[in-house]
Amino acid sequence: MITIKNLEELFLIKESSQLVSKMLGMLALEISPGRDTLYLDKLAEEFLRDNGGIPAFLGLYDFPNTLCVSTNEQVVHGIPNHKPLYEGDIVSIDCGVLLNGYYGDVAYTFKVGEIDAPTKKLLEVTKRSLYIGISSCNIGNYIGDIGHNIQNYVEEKGYGVVRELVGHGLGKKIHEDPLIPNYGRKGLGEELVEGMVLAIEPMINQGTHRVKFHKDGWTVTTLDKQVSAHFEHNIALINERTVLLSTYNYIYDSLGIKSKEEEPFIF
Repeated sequence: MITIKNLEELFLIKESSQLVSKMLGMLALEISPGRDTLYLDKLAEEFLRDNGGIPAFLGLYDFPNTLCVSTNEQVVHGIPNHKPLYEGDIVSIDCGVLLNGYYGDVAYTFKVGEIDAPTKKLLEVTKRSLYIGISSCNIGNYIGDIGHNIQNYVEEKGYGVVRELVGHGLGKKIHEDPLIPNYGRKGLGEELVEGMVLAIEPMINQGTHRVKFHKDGWTVTTLDKQVSAHFEHNIALINERTVLLSTYNYIYDSLGIKSKEEEPFIF
């Protein structure tokens, strides 16, 4: 069942999404060769709690940490550990928080030092596919339109779209209806209506779309061991517009990146 939010609820969800966004901006300064991901996890938990939030992933379905940290061929749900990051790695950090009764859930794939050109291109295409998905979230469109447009763009670039893991609704629960695949057919699925809050999150592989689920019950990797990227924003449909509740601007401020990509979706 899809839960429609009022304006007050949208602002509360935005506060949660912004807290995760600020935390990712803080972590952007800490991601470097030699840094281990368990250290990043500790920093994230402290930051969220110090700002009044409760880590949403910690204990969710028995997940053991605050962050999902997925490096290189890991697609999602990587468990933080003491293994150091290396120059040329990429690392996807996915995090949720509960604040004032509502959830935020944001992900970004970071470069560790300098990365090679093919991996850089994968990150560019994956992030661009995120905004293509967001641009498809117009009132009167359908869930299938989102995935269709993401899939068409990504596959034209020669990459694989993960099928087994999808986006979702967001609110008083971190995973609400509707499910939002990153592939599909136009005109299928639920109609998009005023008051929806959605987490759009393409997971794109450099090679095959096929993935492997590991025995730890969490880690998902690409089947061909090529690298994968993951970006996630929280959006709302309000006043006949599609608006961002989360932001990457805290990350960009930390890294000295200039970007106008979010301007069409400012809340």
